[in-house]
Amino acid sequence: MLAKYYDEVGAGYAPTICKTVYDSKTPHGREVSREGAFGVDAKLCFEVKVPRRLGASGVVLRIAPDGGAQGDIPLELGEGDLHSDSFSVTLDLGELCSGRESGLFYYEFLFLRGYETLFTDTYNNVDFELSKSSAGRFRLLVHSADYKVPDWFGSNIIYHVFVDRFFKTGKFALRDGAVLENDWDNGIPQYADVPGGDVANNVFFGGDLDGVCEKLDYLESLGVGTVYLSPIFDSPSNHKYDTADYTRIDEMFGGEEAFDRLIAEIKKRGMKLVLDGVFNHTGDDSRYFDRYGKYDDMGAYQSPASPYFNWYNFKSYPDEYECWWNIRIMPRLKQERRECREFFTAPGGICASYVKRGIDGWRLDVADELCDEFLDELRESVKQVSDQAVIIGEVWENAAEKQSYGKRRRYFQGKQLDSVMNYPLRNGIIDFVLRGDGNMLYDILTEIYSSYPRQVCDGLMNLIGTHDTERILTVLGDADTETMSNPELAVFKLPPRQRELARRRLIMASTLQYTVFGTPSLYYGDEAGVEGGRDPFCRLPYPWGREDKVLLEHYRRLGQIRRTHKAYAGGDFRILEHGDGYIAFERSADGERIITVANSGRAARKFSVPGNYINLLTDEQICGNVMLDGGRVAVLKLQEV
Repeated sequence: MLAKYYDEVGAGYAPTICKTVYDSKTPHGREVSREGAFGVDAKLCFEVKVPRRLGASGVVLRIAPDGGAQGDIPLELGEGDLHSDSFSVTLDLGELCSGRESGLFYYEFLFLRGYETLFTDTYNNVDFELSKSSAGRFRLLVHSADYKVPDWFGSNIIYHVFVDRFFKTGKFALRDGAVLENDWDNGIPQYADVPGGDVANNVFFGGDLDGVCEKLDYLESLGVGTVYLSPIFDSPSNHKYDTADYTRIDEMFGGEEAFDRLIAEIKKRGMKLVLDGVFNHTGDDSRYFDRYGKYDDMGAYQSPASPYFNWYNFKSYPDEYECWWNIRIMPRLKQERRECREFFTAPGGICASYVKRGIDGWRLDVADELCDEFLDELRESVKQVSDQAVIIGEVWENAAEKQSYGKRRRYFQGKQLDSVMNYPLRNGIIDFVLRGDGNMLYDILTEIYSSYPRQVCDGLMNLIGTHDTERILTVLGDADTETMSNPELAVFKLPPRQRELARRRLIMASTLQYTVFGTPSLYYGDEAGVEGGRDPFCRLPYPWGREDKVLLEHYRRLGQIRRTHKAYAGGDFRILEHGDGYIAFERSADGERIITVANSGRAARKFSVPGNYINLLTDEQICGNVMLDGGRVAVLKLQEV
């Protein structure tokens, strides 16, 4: 960690901070200046080198547990050199946690100068400035010593399938109340007159689980190793985020037999299957709530004597009840109540039973609305079935210090999540590609890498498009879709010139997505050039036979790069340079070194890369320097001499 120059002190006065961790895996120590999360069994050594010109007589570490009282620890003066003094302190993280398994801490360094004290002020948890008052503190996350994530997760490309819109076999009958849109190629998703308005969501395009099965060869051609499905449980809607019965696979998707066929085929190919777990709310048309009296067993809306009555929060029975985001058709489950929680998290509950059946994990919808007890118990029950089952949370912010409903969350302290959806990365990539903000992308990558446990960083779900966001091609096409009405969006397509610009930008954005730390998650159809504005227009059917061949070939190349180079399977990550319109970073492992360079500016830019390289995107040979035109990206692998 290196401080920027302190304005009133001047150049040559900036201290440096080096961190080294000692644990059972690295008894001789490992330099970790770009990391900030460690096991409770580790010891963490800080060495602070202070130029004598700064005039500091001492250095103090001020540290506090999250929400607790701070304490000051003086650093010991060690051997320096002619120009600087060296101060150090070693923290026993077990003692720091005072007997607890984990904890979140905030700290800063104070430089004592006699007439004044200077404080570190960090803005990305690594780099810092010096300030005359306490400002941005560093974050230190201590997790349980036995915190492990599945071995396979970080090396697998994820493919996100919205089942109704991926591929249809035509084998399965419509449910009562459903309407089939027969025009797969040109049909428009059902939409409300105004954004956020009521919509039945009962118009289906007909995609099903056997359709996913039939396209596994295609997914393998993209390098995909993990299939992540949108919700598949029984539900009256096409999106199925309003679950009617967690114990049944929806018959329009093929039911139990199609699900078992998909599991068997995925296992035969050595692939993984992750389901979408919508456990924060049900549909009002569900066997648990049963607002319309369709089910034989009594739902909560039907009677206070229902076994599900305490699963919901009624303000005035029966018509006033707590909903997710006040959407009446989605009554919120009270996971704080044990009888509700155990339906999902008990050893024989929903979450464990589907892992026993053969799935490889869960993506948890709106994880920040699930209580800690639910997440603790879910992890315990699922991991008892298989420690290789993954648990991914939908979290849109920095998950290391996420707060929801006034409470700090402990997702990555070892007892809850394995990974989260990396929305901050999406924001950084889009800003870089559209506005050339290399500094913002640098800060986001740096902060995430220095906030999460290393094993989490290796398996982050890196996305640039989901069912909840505008299609990435539309975002990158300079289309002012936010001001468009729903009827306008329903028929909007990028003009040819804007689409070509968006395609070039997507090549850059996807290359960054695939080559930073974490694992890429590809939203179905992005590789084929599907466009679309906000929900539901981001959920158009996959254009089989009408794909954008340039983009499709690019994504296949990215998949090959990702799957055949060990540097991307948990390799080290280091940013080499960044600034307005450019960034360069390195991945390395076992002697393999790969550098991604991106220039989102208009003018050409030269990157210095000493050695002989091959551009994995084009197979071009490069020696010493690469001149990159504006709007271009390269992935450079160091060649063995």
